[in-house]
Amino acid sequence: MNTFVVAVSMVTMAVFSNAAPGHHHMGTTGASMMDIVEIASGDPRFSTLVTAVAAADLVDTLKGAGPFTVFAPTNDAFANIPEDDLKDLLDNKEQLTKVLLRHVVPGKIQACDIPQGKTEVETADGEKVTITREGNNISVESASVVIPDIMASNGVIHVIDAVI
Repeated sequence: MNTFVVAVSMVTMAVFSNAAPGHHHMGTTGASMMDIVEIASGDPRFSTLVTAVAAADLVDTLKGAGPFTVFAPTNDAFANIPEDDLKDLLDNKEQLTKVLLRHVVPGKIQACDIPQGKTEVETADGEKVTITREGNNISVESASVVIPDIMASNGVIHVIDAVI
């Protein structure tokens, strides 16, 4: 399961840019697809994620060749963090980078690649997180995947409902 190893943290930010239903980019030629950052930047539901990725200087990383798997929280997911805590996080680049990289796994992991049960994967910052699949329901730590498999030229984005 080498594809489950996390390599880049920027992917997490890009995931939030294009998670809208109907905005899945599943073309067959990578050159015609948008990258993770372009997808996230184009979707207003990921404005907080995009802001955080920029504040952590992860944009260039997530625009890299990858491939990356990004578990992208929406604005609603970030809204569950108390306002003062979120502001403190956005102002602390080191902590912000750590949190964002926890959402990025090196390699391209599509929903169909995730086995039933619990699987431990390594994130871009070297931390291990648990992905759980029960039937068609997938979660990473305490966050549920609400939109899987948004394909990007440099990986895949899975939209999640909480910050992990």
